Amino acid sequence: MIFIPRNAAYINMLVICGVLASFLSVNSQIIIDHTCTDITKIPESAINQAKSQLHIAYGHTSHGSQITDGMTGLVDFANKGGKGLSLPDDIFAWNNGGTGGALDLEEGDGYGSGWLDHDCGYFPDWMNETREYLDDPSHSDVNVIIWSWCGQVEDKYRSGTLESEYLIPLDQLETDYPEVRFVYMTGHVDHWDDADNKAANQQIRTYCSNNKKLLYDFADIESYDPDSTYYEFPHDNCDYYESVDGDKLGSWALEWQNSHILGVDWYNCGAAHTYPLNANQKAYAAWWLWAVLAGWDETTEVPENESSEPHDFVIYQNFPNPFNSTTTINYSLPEKSKVNIKIYNINGQTVLQLIDAVQPRGRYTLTWQGHNNQGEEVTSGIYFYIFQVKNRKIVKKMTLLE
Repeated sequence: MIFIPRNAAYINMLVICGVLASFLSVNSQIIIDHTCTDITKIPESAINQAKSQLHIAYGHTSHGSQITDGMTGLVDFANKGGKGLSLPDDIFAWNNGGTGGALDLEEGDGYGSGWLDHDCGYFPDWMNETREYLDDPSHSDVNVIIWSWCGQVEDKYRSGTLESEYLIPLDQLETDYPEVRFVYMTGHVDHWDDADNKAANQQIRTYCSNNKKLLYDFADIESYDPDSTYYEFPHDNCDYYESVDGDKLGSWALEWQNSHILGVDWYNCGAAHTYPLNANQKAYAAWWLWAVLAGWDETTEVPENESSEPHDFVIYQNFPNPFNSTTTINYSLPEKSKVNIKIYNINGQTVLQLIDAVQPRGRYTLTWQGHNNQGEEVTSGIYFYIFQVKNRKIVKKMTLLE
């Protein structure tokens, strides 16, 4: 993740370097919806990078548990080659603390009274609990916060408090904790309260679009089956209807499950209020979210099984990141080009010239072992590498640990 520092001198340095526009991309809107549910498109490197960088806290009740229950079932499904996946065992493992190389994700206490209990329908509790959680020294590494809805989103819309009790408080938390990424979320779909439910979820989408927020569109994922067939009048259990007042026509999740192979196309898992397929889709989208938060650019990343012939100038996020000795940087050239890659420190000073040469078309790998141009070890901290080729200038951030 790249966060914009509030130091004026640093901003001026970036302007001088001509790379400020690249850093501002973190403020562009990110939408995680039904188009982000193809788990096979997420590269292994992006999954590992998410596990190395993210420390997530997730407050939810029953509907929100679909995400984490789906994530739990995904581990065994992927281990057995579901969806044709061929990845290391337990690559999708997660737990509180990230032990054993898993993703670090702490679930809230549901309907209990522990950390991040209940959901964002309970105001001001969810906001106050977020502050208490982040202010506690034991959570100093947490850099992602996400709260789900249960069934209250339309109630907030009807009472006119959706903005004052959800959108504005989340925005204020972003201001008060700039080192943390906060994920906005729509509520689940609700055929029985269709008009207010759709209006409430759309209000959240519009706010996120207008203010360039990070959105996990829970309701959108429930409105499409894995073949991207859209259901205009769905319920949260995946039943769908011909109209608001019309007859039930079927269940898109059950129909899809019955026409596809268990263990190959979909997997059993916990799925409160719904069918496993719905939780499958939510888990795929969650991992897409984690990968994007960790720096994966899904618009340019090349999956490992793609043809080796490059079609564009691309430099990928270094891996691992953060790192404590050596990191790898990959890039591709669609044609013979003059390539310049430099590493800068946080003060804008050149640390190392990685390459400055004409290279033929192809894919390339460079390594950095934490040394400067004089061969000396540099101190731990944040560094940037800048890829210049033709009229392109791309900047990436990396962190060197002690």
